[in-house]
Amino acid sequence: MRHFGQIAPEVRERLFFQEPCHFTADSSPRVLAAALGATLYSPATRQKLADDVVKQTGQGVVSMVVCLEDSIGDADVTEAEENLVRQFGILAERCPETELPLLFIRVRAPEQIPDLVRRLGASVRLLSGFVLPKFTEERGIPFLEALTEAEGASERRLFAMPVLESPELLYRESRVETLAGIFRAVDKYRDRVLALRLGVTDFCSVYGLRRAPDMTAYDVQIVASVIADVVNVLGRADGTGFTVTGPVWEYFRVQERMFKPQLRSSPFSPEAQGLRAALIEHDMDGLLREISLDRANGLQGKTCIHPSHVLPVHALSVVSHEEFSDAQDILRPELGGGGVLRSAYTNKMNEVKPHRAWAERTLQRAEVFGVTNEDIGFVELLAAGIPG
Repeated sequence: MRHFGQIAPEVRERLFFQEPCHFTADSSPRVLAAALGATLYSPATRQKLADDVVKQTGQGVVSMVVCLEDSIGDADVTEAEENLVRQFGILAERCPETELPLLFIRVRAPEQIPDLVRRLGASVRLLSGFVLPKFTEERGIPFLEALTEAEGASERRLFAMPVLESPELLYRESRVETLAGIFRAVDKYRDRVLALRLGVTDFCSVYGLRRAPDMTAYDVQIVASVIADVVNVLGRADGTGFTVTGPVWEYFRVQERMFKPQLRSSPFSPEAQGLRAALIEHDMDGLLREISLDRANGLQGKTCIHPSHVLPVHALSVVSHEEFSDAQDILRPELGGGGVLRSAYTNKMNEVKPHRAWAERTLQRAEVFGVTNEDIGFVELLAAGIPG
């Protein structure tokens, strides 16, 4: 699979200076963590789940989560598990050769992990891992132990994606120790932890909050403070950190606006004003702003609950030609001793030592999402990726 693989080759050639790389479910964890992109969630009760997965594959989705937790009712768990196993079987029969997205299962309890792996049988080959809810050190270790057991029994590499969403992480008096405990747990199982996910909806629920469609997670100060502390402890660029993904965007069609649209007209050519209007109508201007703030705050990828969110996440994940040029300059071997140089775009200072970690992450993102040609921006990427 590859990002923007759904776009015709001649269109990709026009858009990209460096095209996104190919990768598979067996690629290195480093590549897969960077490539997750927009991770689309679907309830395990979906009766046409296999059809949905195939359809979303054709529309550019590269990672999906089948949910057995908050998206379904407590009374529906048994039926949802049966449907999940059945749908994986259908997928395995229908797509023996075809590359499918990275597929994960969000479970409720540790014992579900080895049980589901056993029940999946041969179709476990389609599974990349499990999403672990409400993760703390105390609650998370049993999940990780169960994952290890299931991996050994299935002889299949399985990753964990813990979700950081517990009240202990939100409360100021317990946050530091909770973060320290989470780090101890994921560090112990570092080879199996692909990424850490943020459960901002659960954070908001503790205080009876819900952000409006014209506000981002970073406008809710109590949530923004948690994101900052999670990145501070768990997202460091010194080799101890993990990939931390952006929070879910809950909206997919705006009802009534209180504030002006957040999407400026200037990036859109006169011919593309219709695209801008459509993005605003479907509440994408707030999403685009939040994706940009995710990146600025050290988060990569995003949890998504609607297919229309996938393309914006991916379009804003592509590395611009200017970023790529700066990153390559900073990492030139002859500059290993440090120093300062003017950007090739003559609009900024590149300081070799302080900007090195940023440059390394940028080239990693460039590998999986590609690099745009000099005259291409996110508007052209969005327009090219919209079906029809």
